[in-house]
Amino acid sequence: MEQLKAGKPLLGKDGAFAPLLESILNAALEGEMDAHLTEEERQMGNRRNGKMQKQVQTPLGEVTVSTPRDRNSSFDPQFIKKRETILAEGVADRIIGLYAMGNSTREISDWMEENLGNRVSADTISSITDRVLPEIKAWKSRMLDSVYPIVWMDAIHYKVTDERGCAVTRAIYNVLSIDREGHKELLGMYISRNEGANFWLSVLTDLQNRGVEDILIACIDGLKGFPEAIQSVYPNTAVQLCVVHQIRNSIKYVGSKNQKEFLRDLKCVYQAVNKESAENELLKLDEKWGEQYPVVIRSWQDNWDKLSEYFQYTPVIRKLIYTTNTVEGYHRQIRKVTKNKGVFPSDTALEKLVYLAYRNIRKKWTMPLANWATISQQLAIKFGDRFKLL
Repeated sequence: MEQLKAGKPLLGKDGAFAPLLESILNAALEGEMDAHLTEEERQMGNRRNGKMQKQVQTPLGEVTVSTPRDRNSSFDPQFIKKRETILAEGVADRIIGLYAMGNSTREISDWMEENLGNRVSADTISSITDRVLPEIKAWKSRMLDSVYPIVWMDAIHYKVTDERGCAVTRAIYNVLSIDREGHKELLGMYISRNEGANFWLSVLTDLQNRGVEDILIACIDGLKGFPEAIQSVYPNTAVQLCVVHQIRNSIKYVGSKNQKEFLRDLKCVYQAVNKESAENELLKLDEKWGEQYPVVIRSWQDNWDKLSEYFQYTPVIRKLIYTTNTVEGYHRQIRKVTKNKGVFPSDTALEKLVYLAYRNIRKKWTMPLANWATISQQLAIKFGDRFKLL
């Protein structure tokens, strides 16, 4: 009452409510012990055997709890369980929320000290964030829709400490889709030692096992063997190689003095009005640059079937599928959260943070794609009965 009259804070560190809550909790534990030590227990020789103190974090601040003990060690308190150091879910949720935004354990501990009056260890924070692991397991095994109109597949890379204590590369394979309502949906994320077509094959098999029967259009980068992996599982899927990836790979082999002119000529190929015009422009590109840069021209020719898939569609669909920008945009949002993490201590730590970051990102995926009504109508015309299965 004196603090209230003086206008001092009642919550948090040094607040008046924490000692009050501490008294209530200790009284509750004493009541539990009284209830436990029945006449029958006492006749069996069970008695009180001192107390054990521990610090407990609560929304009102840190409190000291004295848990009674009995001689037979049969007392199992329910009000504050054994080894429980976080009383309210709100505190744990706040820690998980801070972790999901990319805060380090030190930064989270600073927040705990400032708001609740005590620092928490990295092990405690890790054990709290481990609460999300069952959710991740359930999310990764959930059943999916039978058909997805458009899917983008790409990997993002991180450093993780392996069992020998060495920093090694890990690839997170992400499958981002558009569902029947035009909303974005991450179908799955998978951690592997490196990116390769063989692992993508296992990813696609997992999607199939979880109920995905068909994918209309798959947008991917130029990873060798990737299109074949897709079509071995989904033989009717139209595969579109990312044109931007192809351009980036091409320009690496072009001399710096010729890059601007080469890119200008190349733009006439991939921005042509239709496939026939694009092929004519590709012939002109070969005539002009083929002798000087044969590897570059051959790469476009060899991959042309998959690079030119988007010419079958109207401009609004072309814009969606000719690059993997959609999934790369998702990766940029993930990196904003993980950018301060040099090397993750384990695969589990990596998966936890990336999943929590995704969980925050998906809150914004509430609206369908712009022009989805038009896009879905055009896809229905193009794919007929396959689209109707949506």
